[in-house]
Amino acid sequence: MCGIWALFGSDECLSVQCLSAMKIAHRGPDAFRFENVNGFTNCCFGFHRLAVVDQLYGMQPIRVKKFPYLWLCYNGEIYNFKQLQKQFGFEYQTLVDGEVILHLYNRGGIEQTASMLDGVFAFILLDTANRKVFLARDTYGVRPLFKVLTDDGFLGVCSEAKGLINLKHSTSLCPKVEPFLPGHYEVLDLKPSGKVASVELVKFHSYKDEPLHATCDTIETLPSGFDLETVKSNIRILFENAVRKRLMAHRRIGCLLSGGLDSSLVAAVLLKLMKEININYPLQTFAIGMENSPDLLAARKVATHIGSEHHEVIFNSEEGIQAIEEVIFSLETYDITTIRASIGMYLVSKYIRKKTDSVVIFSGEGSDELTQGYIYFHKAPSPEEAAEESERLLKELYLFDVLRADRTTAAHGLELRVPFLDHRFTSYYLSLPAELRIPKNGIEKYLLRQSFEDSNLLPKEILWRPKEAFSDGIASVKKSWFSILQDYIDQQVDDLLLEKAAEKYPFNTPKTKESYYYRQIFEKHYPGRSNWLPHYWMPRWVKATDPSARTLKHYKSATQE
Repeated sequence: MCGIWALFGSDECLSVQCLSAMKIAHRGPDAFRFENVNGFTNCCFGFHRLAVVDQLYGMQPIRVKKFPYLWLCYNGEIYNFKQLQKQFGFEYQTLVDGEVILHLYNRGGIEQTASMLDGVFAFILLDTANRKVFLARDTYGVRPLFKVLTDDGFLGVCSEAKGLINLKHSTSLCPKVEPFLPGHYEVLDLKPSGKVASVELVKFHSYKDEPLHATCDTIETLPSGFDLETVKSNIRILFENAVRKRLMAHRRIGCLLSGGLDSSLVAAVLLKLMKEININYPLQTFAIGMENSPDLLAARKVATHIGSEHHEVIFNSEEGIQAIEEVIFSLETYDITTIRASIGMYLVSKYIRKKTDSVVIFSGEGSDELTQGYIYFHKAPSPEEAAEESERLLKELYLFDVLRADRTTAAHGLELRVPFLDHRFTSYYLSLPAELRIPKNGIEKYLLRQSFEDSNLLPKEILWRPKEAFSDGIASVKKSWFSILQDYIDQQVDDLLLEKAAEKYPFNTPKTKESYYYRQIFEKHYPGRSNWLPHYWMPRWVKATDPSARTLKHYKSATQE
């Protein structure tokens, strides 16, 4: 996990522009570097490093003797770099997993490069011999990437939008900064002036398709057919493989543990595999909540069962409320449910950074979208519509849960790993018949739970624990976190302000005092950038006015519905 930044065709002094790159210094606390591009005085790379692999040769931009005309700045982990080396006979100069991008590009061009990478990534690749710039981002946008491209060819690229919004450019007062689309690569021509021109934007992978890199996976062909035992076995095999490949690290591994199904499965499988490969330190698991919150109690039970070194972070409402502004600044969004859920994750990440030596952090993001884990899936009109909704949620992950997971951990120099969003695991799960994937017997994620029922990885009451939103589970049963927030904000926002919200904020107009409060803070840091959020996250098929699961009727007992 690092921070990448690059400019092409800057009219302004680069030493001034480089100050913007320091806005993402938190992403790479171990080292940083700025480097100009030979022959292009108005182009440069900036890099903030979190050293997770190859402590000696891991600085960027990566350049190797074999390809002196290639410059690579990337953020991510490529899990199959050794398999690709073996398959194609690549000769690596470093131990950096990202070096494979240079070799793949030299061998087969950008399309094959992006398609063959099994991992999470955002990269900028410069080819000075052919005068090309390439941008690419992984299928689900687990690693962030933003860009600004002006009409006259000035290009800025950064891991977070905050590294681009203050760039100076002669022809534009406020250049449009936008997220780079996940699962895409872009080809740009580099002119002698250092300016660029976009040639094409290409979608290289759809999450429903088996990825091209499956041909060189460590798992051979899985049994076909949709009989239940085969499906359950394949789910276990692919999930375990997803966790195993993510063990690649030279820094200590830890795991977030809310006590819900997703993080508990990740922690249990992770600990099992760490023992198998003889990692010689205990797995640290981390739970956060208010005193006696459901998540703390459930996480404690899981940690005892699997035998992890468990840490509990207890916070009070005042600490949570005090963190709101810095959380919104980190997130670069004003989405209600994203902010609520981020506060706990931000505070637990802060604890991990200050109090432990765990740096590579596993988490359960992506499961709710993939396996239909949200409470409102009980109300889906048909299995087919539930499947469509699942795909929509996956497509928008980079705006919501994946954004939250990245920014809250990166703000404290941690690297997040999310096995539920493994390319092979997700493509297999989405290939299953729609009726297999829906909630059953009033229980969401029924198929996933069923698949691990006989594994003894988790206590039965955890394996079958109903869904609890992270922003709710961290609070007490008597009063949820969103109620605590709303009570505080009620005193901060005047009724008249809310009445006139549409005049001040015509796009995504706040409908509640809470959303108005978040929007005010967002606009303070990112004025005029409300289009970064196309719409608020809200449940479907129910008459919901609030995204919290606790406001839905079947929250208390889904089986009664």
